[in-house]
Amino acid sequence: MRQVEPRQLQLGQTDIAKITFDSKSRDDIPQLLRGLQYIYINNDVKNEIFTLLKKLTPENIDPNNGRPGMDLWVILVMGVLRLNLNWDYDRLHEMVNHHDTIRQMLGHGIRDADYRYNLQTLKDNVGLLTAEVINEINVVVVKSGHKALKKTRKLKRKM
Repeated sequence: MRQVEPRQLQLGQTDIAKITFDSKSRDDIPQLLRGLQYIYINNDVKNEIFTLLKKLTPENIDPNNGRPGMDLWVILVMGVLRLNLNWDYDRLHEMVNHHDTIRQMLGHGIRDADYRYNLQTLKDNVGLLTAEVINEINVVVVKSGHKALKKTRKLKRKM
């Protein structure tokens, strides 16, 4: 059965909410990962997005039979990186297997430091993110951003 996200932290795994980023980095990877972290720690946004991601499971698949698929969170992280950074699958393959902060965001810890994604697995799973689902996710994220901006403006007015 395809899980939305891992249910419990494993030994040596960093909580996604507690991943730290270089605040002086001007690279686009930490910026995207911060955005994904925002989604992860805001339950309303996360739940709405995961509802959309559940559409990725093909209808003819029995979720209670067969081997488990890639977690939906992992597909989202990889899909966001691939699409926003205009990576091909070979670049995605290299980065998810060797970039420490990306691996933390994917939920990997020291116990599975040797775990590697196969190129075909990435193509099969990340390829499930259709333009339609990405557009729906974008609407949720933008709506959340507008809501957060309104709260910030209200706080500034009160000061």
